[in-house]
Formats: sequence, structure tokens, C-alpha cells
Amino acid sequence: MSYDTLNWSNEDGVVEITMNRPENANALNAKMADEIFDAACRCEAEGARAIIVTGAGKMFNGGGDLAEFDAASDKADHVTRMATILHAALARFAHLDAPLITAVNGSAGGGGFSIAISGDIVLASDRAKFVSAYTASGLTPDGSSTYYLAKHVGLLRAKELMLTNRVLSAEEARDWGLVTRVVQADDLMTEARALAASLAKGPTKAFGGVKRLLDSAFSEGLETQLDRETRSIALMMRTVDGPAGINAFLNKRKPEFRGE
Repeated sequence: MSYDTLNWSNEDGVVEITMNRPENANALNAKMADEIFDAACRCEAEGARAIIVTGAGKMFNGGGDLAEFDAASDKADHVTRMATILHAALARFAHLDAPLITAVNGSAGGGGFSIAISGDIVLASDRAKFVSAYTASGLTPDGSSTYYLAKHVGLLRAKELMLTNRVLSAEEARDWGLVTRVVQADDLMTEARALAASLAKGPTKAFGGVKRLLDSAFSEGLETQLDRETRSIALMMRTVDGPAGINAFLNKRKPEFRGE
């Protein structure tokens, strides 16, 4: 399947999704939301073991396509439909076993900011900038940023970013906890692809278990979280990679994980 607003590739379990509307700052429109949802479903169907999301051109994603919003005859209905589809896509990425790397090649604002910080690993170009931007247009955030931002930076800093629309450089975003690592712009995709290739050779089911356990780290009590840990580690013993990894360790061999 080909896309109008995305570029897609899948090589050896590494899926690369590039938001591709560079003439419009890769802004999110209804078509892109539909295609991101399709891409998220396709990652699961094609057995992705690592995923990279990035942007074409100089921007990662400038946010929602406000011109399309303004032109809609029923603006509330348009935004409801678009946000619902985008949110379904982001939830699917979050629930996949495959780790999601966001490779932030340039400015990330509004919905682009939200997508950027939703990654399991966030790599940023040294030219990247981060801004919530929603309230500057009289809007409230979407795209999961109210879920992730306070977890990453704390409640007071999250309020500052969303109320004042303070712009963070890549280095500031890393220091605040929004970014995993900052790399030179020319090296961003090389670094992202190398990391994705390494993750794609790992125990994918275990990665998924880690994602799900950490997702509830701020919301569950100790005993509930301990029970989740018990059930998750026991489930790994029913996978191919769990017992194989133990056997490789005991026999001092490098494990060859199948992601099963």
C-alpha cells in the first residue's frame, strides 16, 4: 500500500515511517491521521520488531493543519474525527511489543510535539526544537501529550510548557527529560537506524512486557504492580525467547532472539 502523506519501509523487521508533507511543515491533516492509523495497524500485521517515526525535510511536524481545521464546515466534528483516529494510532503504537523510536529531525510543535514525546526512545537532532503551542491558537493539547509530558518532566514543568508555550532546544529538552539523546543532525537517522536494528534483534515480547509494565508505573499501587510483574515474567517463560535466553546465558552463548 502506498501513502499520500507518509513514506513507509520495512526491512528486516525495522519499520520506518516518515511524515511527508514538507511543504506544509509535515502538518497533521485528516489524511495523515488516517494513514498513521493504517501504518500502526500494518506494523502489527507485518511483525515489526522496531519502529522509527521521523519527518521529511527540515521539520519533524509543526502540528495540526490549522488551515484545514478552519476550512471545515463543522470544525468540532472535523477535529473530533481526526483526533479519534490519531489517538487510536498512538494507542496501537504504545501497545505494540516493538519499541517506537521517534527521530526528531527538526521543530516539533503541537501535535508534532505530542508525537515526538510519545516515543519509547526519543532521539533528537541538535537542530530540533520542542514547543507545545496549543494554547497559542486557543486550543488544548491532544496526541497523548497530557499523558506523557507530566510523567517525563513533572507537573509544574508540564504546566509551564503548556501554558506559556516555552520553546525548548534539543539540549534543554534532554536536560528536562523529554529526550533520550541528542545527536548531530547529519547523524540522526544513522543513529536511529542502528538502534532500531539492534532492538529488532532483541526479545520483542519482553520489550512489550517492559512497555506495558512501565505504562502503569504511575497509576498502580505496589501490590498491583508486583502482581503485574509476576504475571508478565511468567508469561515470558511461555515465549520462545525467554527459555532460549536463559539457556544461552547458562551456556555462555550470545542469545539469538526470534521475537516470539
